Amino acid sequence: MKQLDSSAADLEVDRGLETPASSPRLGRKRDHTRDAEILAAAIDVLAETGFDGMTIDMVAARAKAGKATLYRRWPSKADLVLDAVACMKADEIVPAAIPDTGTLRGDLIALIRPHSIAEGTKKLQVMAGLVTMLSRSPELVDAANEAIIEPAAALNRLLLRRAVDRGEISPDADVDTLATLMPAMVAFRILVQRKPIDREFLVSLIDGVLLPAAGVGPGRTPQ
Repeated sequence: MKQLDSSAADLEVDRGLETPASSPRLGRKRDHTRDAEILAAAIDVLAETGFDGMTIDMVAARAKAGKATLYRRWPSKADLVLDAVACMKADEIVPAAIPDTGTLRGDLIALIRPHSIAEGTKKLQVMAGLVTMLSRSPELVDAANEAIIEPAAALNRLLLRRAVDRGEISPDADVDTLATLMPAMVAFRILVQRKPIDREFLVSLIDGVLLPAAGVGPGRTPQ
């Protein structure tokens, strides 16, 4: 009887069939449907704790996901953070969607909204959390700049160029430098002075720093 069973098994192999015991074990397919939630959780934890204080366990708990799920997708904390920061990149600026009030001041004031203030503050908190990692991961510098600093500067450049086109400021104005003034001062207030950002502070930057630097202010006529 044992000999018959053995012959039957040999016959199955000869026919190209495999017994269950010899079937290859296929790994589970990676599920990417929750990536966005996990990356958002990583950003939240990073903003709260900084890179050094952040752990995969914290992110998994915040995202309500298994730690093994994160490790299958991101082999290290640094890989997770790099992806999370890259996903913070703002959507492409659509000129038609930007307020056009007819003046540079009006355009800048129109952009001050509670949501934009909160989002900007959170991004700078993330930047603060990345400080220790930036020196060890040069590839993160470009990703952080593109996701956190550049969107605000790009929007300011667009508004400044509009002002140049309508003759409100001089065509010789250094638009690139002017575009970074407010983001730099906002970053200094949050990261160094540890003070909150509000509408009053942003308006004071517009009226007291950016517009005078651009040659626009009380008693000044457009160039």
